[in-house]
Amino acid sequence: MSTTDITLTAVEDSETTPLTPGQIFRQRLFGHTGFLIGASIILAIVVVAIFAPLIAPHDPYVQSLSTRMLPPVWSEGGSWEHLLGTDQNGRDYLSRLIYGTRVSITIGIGAATVGLMIGVTLGVMAGYFGGWIDHAISFLLTAQLALPGLLLAMALVFIIGPSIWVVIGIVGVLHWTYYLVVTRAATQRIRNLDFVAAAKASGASSRQIIWHEILPNLASSIIVIFTFELGIAILAESSLSFLGVGIQPPTPSWGLMIAEGKQAMFYRPWLVVLPGICLFLLVIGANLMGDGLRDITSPEGRNE
Repeated sequence: MSTTDITLTAVEDSETTPLTPGQIFRQRLFGHTGFLIGASIILAIVVVAIFAPLIAPHDPYVQSLSTRMLPPVWSEGGSWEHLLGTDQNGRDYLSRLIYGTRVSITIGIGAATVGLMIGVTLGVMAGYFGGWIDHAISFLLTAQLALPGLLLAMALVFIIGPSIWVVIGIVGVLHWTYYLVVTRAATQRIRNLDFVAAAKASGASSRQIIWHEILPNLASSIIVIFTFELGIAILAESSLSFLGVGIQPPTPSWGLMIAEGKQAMFYRPWLVVLPGICLFLLVIGANLMGDGLRDITSPEGRNE
């Protein structure tokens, strides 16, 4: 056999060598444009939130009536000292936007986690045990879907009192239905598979089967739902703050900043546009990342 034949045989062997699951996952991960864009946006916002005290040029709470309503630097009358201008109380708008990332990220992750704990617990119980437990949880789901979420959240926050932790708890308690629906259907499918039957035959308890057999196979679906619920929770907090029952001043919140700037939006539009852009980027980043994770973890590995 000549050297050329040996080389061609080696190339053919390398081309037919199957990829490992880890290599396939990495290939899908770094080949999905939407996921990379979304993850980059989320990572950048998280970095800004963590290092806000180092990045913000001014204290977001310090007021100066002599410099109130300054325009951004690109507008007439703007200054480099306040790149994005100031609000109606003379507070630096860029600094408040930077610190607002902390509120949005904290509430988004916290509320999505609360919803995850409630929805996954109920969904796995309904899907695994079935019977009257499934019927009771399905009735609870129907009752939850029949309630007006935003109005109920406004009422609860008004009764309990607005704070970051109250908003996290209420938004999380009202946003668990997606987790329940997906985990219930997936658990009903998984409980009939051979490896679950083998675990039962070996004497494993229901708790052991749920923890070691069911939940690990639900992890990818739960992560995808979590990214979508992250955006929904952030929008819910912004809606509550805009309506005056969410985050209270002087805490910088993007929804609250839009509410404070709406009275001057016709002659100071940046007071509404800038926090709106921040909200858009955060939510679209979470949605792109969730959509990408759904494609990456699907059996066919879609990249649409």
